[in-house]
Amino acid sequence: YWIAGGVIGMFLVSLVNYQKLLDRVHWLYIAAIVSLMSVMLFGQKYLGARRWIKVPGGAHLQPSEWVNLILILAVAKYFADLHQRELTWPDFIKAGAIVLVPMLMVLRQPDLGTGLTYLPIAIVGLFLGGVRFRQAAIVTIAAALLLPLAWHALKPYQRDRLTSFMHPEADSQGSGYQVNQSLIAVGSGGIWGNSEGSQTHLAFLPVPQTDFIFAAFAEEHGFVGALAVMLLYFIVLMRLTQNAQTAPDRAGTFVVMGVVAVLSFHILVNVGMVVGFMPVTGIPLPLMSYGGSSVLFMFLALGIVMNVRMRRFVN
Repeated sequence: YWIAGGVIGMFLVSLVNYQKLLDRVHWLYIAAIVSLMSVMLFGQKYLGARRWIKVPGGAHLQPSEWVNLILILAVAKYFADLHQRELTWPDFIKAGAIVLVPMLMVLRQPDLGTGLTYLPIAIVGLFLGGVRFRQAAIVTIAAALLLPLAWHALKPYQRDRLTSFMHPEADSQGSGYQVNQSLIAVGSGGIWGNSEGSQTHLAFLPVPQTDFIFAAFAEEHGFVGALAVMLLYFIVLMRLTQNAQTAPDRAGTFVVMGVVAVLSFHILVNVGMVVGFMPVTGIPLPLMSYGGSSVLFMFLALGIVMNVRMRRFVN
């Protein structure tokens, strides 16, 4: 049902001129903030986090996933309206604030994984918008100095997730359990895979339908299957990048590259998490992980890209 709804939504979004969406993005941004506030006030709490809103029919929506799309449009609109080749500090701060406000609201839910997915949108926007090396260096140093403060602001389980992936064997039945089981699943798949993989079918692998879907797939289809999936992702990313190059205007380029940034970040972190190179942050794998809000966001994002491509010859 979610996939069917996403495909329909993708084609509907592709029919609406993206310039009209950009012209009304301030209203969409306000709606995004309101939706995040409604989660804080009325959201359903599961596993210690308040991230979902229950809608008629018993389904649950996660507004923070949809905010990604609105931020892509908001950042694209902001930088498209700037005509200078280099960013000033006020421009830099305003662009950062556009992303930082919803990001802080999501981190408060708490949802570290989804909150981090907003950063690539800002980084790509600033890079394409003409950020100067000095500005990037100053912000990077400031962020590094603030890391100890951010570390103390995290909850204990979040700290365990960010550190356990480096030495999962140190607490194999606790904080390192997920990473250990994932590594076993990926390794047991071998070259061609094992359709009766013990880690997935005997429920040793946690949440194989969401966060660790790639581990379950690698166990059942092996190195060849995993490589085929990564090749498909590479083709999609290259196709999206080509669409950004042929966009009819500056705003279209920013929109498509924003989608590329979010999609790349999801793939990098999720696959890296599965093979023990990234901390466990609960970021879904696009178009594979189960989750209605994630599926809808991804199809709508692809619909926006289709929208830009369809108008590449319009003056």
